[in-house]
Amino acid sequence: MSGKPVLFVTNHVPPDRVGAFVALHERVGLELAIFGGRSKHATEGVADPGVPHRHVSQRDIARLAASRAFAAVVCGTAGRAALPAAWAGARAGRVPFVLWSALWAHPRTPAHLAGALLLAGIYRDAHAVVAYGPHVAAFARAYGARNVHIAPQAVDNAFWSAPAGVAPSARSAAAAAPSAGFRVVFLGRASREKGVRVLLDAWRESGLRAPAAALVLVGVGSGPPRCPAGGAVAYFGPQPPAQVRNFLAVADVCVIPSLRTRSFREPWGLVANEAMNQSTPVIASDEVGAAAGGLVRHERNGLVVPAGDPEALAAALTRLHDDARLRRRLGDNARRDVTAYTYDAWAAGFAGALASLP
Repeated sequence: MSGKPVLFVTNHVPPDRVGAFVALHERVGLELAIFGGRSKHATEGVADPGVPHRHVSQRDIARLAASRAFAAVVCGTAGRAALPAAWAGARAGRVPFVLWSALWAHPRTPAHLAGALLLAGIYRDAHAVVAYGPHVAAFARAYGARNVHIAPQAVDNAFWSAPAGVAPSARSAAAAAPSAGFRVVFLGRASREKGVRVLLDAWRESGLRAPAAALVLVGVGSGPPRCPAGGAVAYFGPQPPAQVRNFLAVADVCVIPSLRTRSFREPWGLVANEAMNQSTPVIASDEVGAAAGGLVRHERNGLVVPAGDPEALAAALTRLHDDARLRRRLGDNARRDVTAYTYDAWAAGFAGALASLP
């Protein structure tokens, strides 16, 4: 690489990405071009991403990428105009272009289908593709990508593996079900693709009831928790990271029941990393990228079930409820296995891709 920085185009920087960008900046030198817009991340972008950055409009990206002020241009798949603008600008300026891809299926909305040929051309033309995991890498190769690298998805393991703190109010993780001997936690939005309805159907099918068991849904409700079904289900609104860690610390299992829709296929699901850092086994559907990408492994550190199958999910819940030794074994393996998924590993994957550029 030359002495110039790498231009990294992204819509925003969520808190769990800050450490990754800092680690990569220490290796290659970055400048972020942040264009804003809608995001599917559960948290808002941070004001200070910790590395040199500028805020741009999507229409400014082509000019910036073509400026030859950068050693390479990296862009993800977010934003309707940002990716083609970054790619076209890099081509015009004869600057190496790197596609950062989260896709392991092409969305099937009319807008996405209209852009499928363009995206296929970008895959083939990109000097390198960096993928979330092997599931995304395989999809990129199928689209014609020639030089594919993996930057494993990561969280701040030191933070997420730390002991839970004392909850600041009665709305704590333990207060959700103080007498429950088996706690199941879901963390995410109430949108269809997150599979909350499937989880509720599975919970009813499982026969698990209060006070022996509780299902805690975090991010789904707001205000005081509501406890239907005899107190077996508790709802909480969005929580700050330290409180999320509290929920995971007291949970016996974390469920990620994501579904595939026309516009969405779970690229990863960082809550898997977060839960595993707390030795909490994960039940994930086979539409979760963290399962398809090799972090959540069936019978090793969690259980993987067919997406949209409440009976299979209910059976997995019942199995973990009934077998404390299995829960401990899966949780112990989870904590060991997630230690390889670090910001440094993510940065190393990207640095390898950048080192391979002409």
